[in-house]
Amino acid sequence: MIDLIYKTLFEDERYKFILEGLLNTLLMSLLACIIGTLIGIVISLVKDNYKRNKKGKIANLLCTLYVNLIRGTPVVLQLMIIYYVIFKSVDINILFVGIIAFGLNSGAYVSEIIRAGIDSIDKGQMEAGRSLGLSYMQTMRYIIMPQALKNILPPLANEFITLIKETSVAGYIGIMDLTKASDIIASRTYDYFFPLLFIAIIYLILTLGLSKLVNLMERKLQNA
Repeated sequence: MIDLIYKTLFEDERYKFILEGLLNTLLMSLLACIIGTLIGIVISLVKDNYKRNKKGKIANLLCTLYVNLIRGTPVVLQLMIIYYVIFKSVDINILFVGIIAFGLNSGAYVSEIIRAGIDSIDKGQMEAGRSLGLSYMQTMRYIIMPQALKNILPPLANEFITLIKETSVAGYIGIMDLTKASDIIASRTYDYFFPLLFIAIIYLILTLGLSKLVNLMERKLQNA
């Protein structure tokens, strides 16, 4: 057992593959979540504005198409299309491609999270803001969104956890993530059990640890 662990992790400094994969996984997940949040905010506001004021019909149709397209296709397919088709002839850092792909994927799901958070606020809040002379965007900024934030943050944190697991397909385009690291180690040791076991444990620690933080956040927000 000890010999296998040594061979898997320490021989030829193979643990460096895991460290690099862990860093890339966290970096992709974090930046993709940020990009997804920005996209999600824009889409949710466009769709909400159309729902309330019937403004921006074309923008609403484009946002709806984007959300349906992203949510209706596998993330690995989106990743490969972006890399092999969109950025085929572009000299670009492969990690950046992964961040863009996962960010675009996350944006569709985050938009629904934010939209649900906005819908959870009583409609009278918007009417009250508009009656005070505030514009739609001012009412959203100063009245609706601060209240909706309590309902948005926990599922948004869960989206980050989901992204960590989804980035396991990044190896399809050659990105050194955790899963790719296990493949490289296994190809050199001719043993898949221990590399996959170590990676599974790392994923488990990450997701369980973050889930605990999300639960703690939810309790604090409920008591706020």
